[in-house]
Amino acid sequence: MQPRRVNPWLVLVIVGLAQFMVILDATIVNVALPSIQRGLHFSPESLQWIVNAYTLAFGGFLMLGGRAADLIGRRRLFVIGIVLFSAASLMNGFAGSAGILVAGRALQGLGGALVSPAALAVLTTTFAEGRERTTALGVWSAVAVGGGAIGLLLGGVLTTLFSWQWIFFVNVPVGVIAIALALRFVPESRVEHARGGVDIAGAVSVTAGLVVLVYALVNAETAGWISVETLGLGALAVALLSGFVMIENRLRHPLIRLGIFRMRSISGANAAMLLVAGGMFAMFYFASIYVQEVLGYSALRAGLAFLPVTLGIVAGAGLSQQLIRRVGVRAVGLSGMSIAAVGLVVLSRIPVAGTYLGDLLPGLMIMAVGMGLTFVPITLIATTNVGAEDAGLASGLLNTSQQLGGAIGLAVLSTLAANATANNLLALGHVPTAADGVSALVAGFHVAFLVGAFLMLSGAAILAATVRRGDVARIDNANEEPAADVAVVESIAS
Repeated sequence: MQPRRVNPWLVLVIVGLAQFMVILDATIVNVALPSIQRGLHFSPESLQWIVNAYTLAFGGFLMLGGRAADLIGRRRLFVIGIVLFSAASLMNGFAGSAGILVAGRALQGLGGALVSPAALAVLTTTFAEGRERTTALGVWSAVAVGGGAIGLLLGGVLTTLFSWQWIFFVNVPVGVIAIALALRFVPESRVEHARGGVDIAGAVSVTAGLVVLVYALVNAETAGWISVETLGLGALAVALLSGFVMIENRLRHPLIRLGIFRMRSISGANAAMLLVAGGMFAMFYFASIYVQEVLGYSALRAGLAFLPVTLGIVAGAGLSQQLIRRVGVRAVGLSGMSIAAVGLVVLSRIPVAGTYLGDLLPGLMIMAVGMGLTFVPITLIATTNVGAEDAGLASGLLNTSQQLGGAIGLAVLSTLAANATANNLLALGHVPTAADGVSALVAGFHVAFLVGAFLMLSGAAILAATVRRGDVARIDNANEEPAADVAVVESIAS
């Protein structure tokens, strides 16, 4: 039912609630994995697929979800995605075997791949370009990044106080509320007068290509980066995606209009996001291992350790909205990535006998503020200069870049960290003690954080090289506010 008068801020709350639920589930299972392993008798080798099945479906179907939102209706796909996500969550809570849980996690990922691009497309078509959209995307970015940190906390709380099943059951009432509110208050929108049949060949090739690519990446650490399995899957993914490009170039009404990549704002922002996500996922992953394996924190205490990270991201996202009005969206994005890189460099110096307040928290907070300053500008750049008919496509591209970047970055950095740890142990010349093992583990973390910082700076370099001031003039003019320049931010952007 179409409401007569739409309150855009209520729409933001509704789609933000659903996005929070989807992002939360990417990390909420991490601290519950030991309990799930004991409860459903997962083998150590198969346990990773509780996380990987979600990542695989989420990353693989995002592009299809983004375009489907434009064609069949953004609100309609948003609701379908929440229904699927909530039903899969209920299925996971009642799962009696490892196979059922992994299948349910894959269905959750598929639901998330429908919800995320549809939700972002709803926002970009509800809010006109200017200060209101900047504010809305600031809230969205804080939810999108902060949800990962809250997931670690909530996973520890629910697992400790109740049981691991509740990390899934909690999604059901949230999903029901989001569906009811969406049907009542979220406006429907789609591409009017869409012509041509459904591009089935394009849909199959791009989805299959992305699924195979994500699978190859998440499985590479186990199978080996130069193994026949990994190289074969990589070749298959390249073949499928190349076939997709050929199909889209020949069709009059393709699933994805490839000409969208000619916009420097689109291609530059997505390339930057690909690299930024790798560094961000590294921070969450390696820092969470550090607090549990080195500092000896419990699951609940480890979750609480990341609560300040969420506050830092929210603060950075709020600050970014003010700075965008003063110095421009490009300058703020470059500054945010540079600050986040500094945070990762600080984390690369964490000692074995470190403390949370003195050694870990400073780097986490610098990184968190940098991420808040980064995600708002990148989201704005990646979704502006795009017509309403491509809103879902642009949203799907940005979400895909984030998921693929996270999968690639985490896989590569995990391998580099493991190699550094192994090399440190080999260099000892004697049987390593438990203390030697911990020291080597932390040395591996140092490498991962430093490479993560390099990824952040590389993202900044790409954004600076590809996106010019003229490409974002539409954003800056819409947000223009007479004020004194912020010299530090402007100097980083020049």
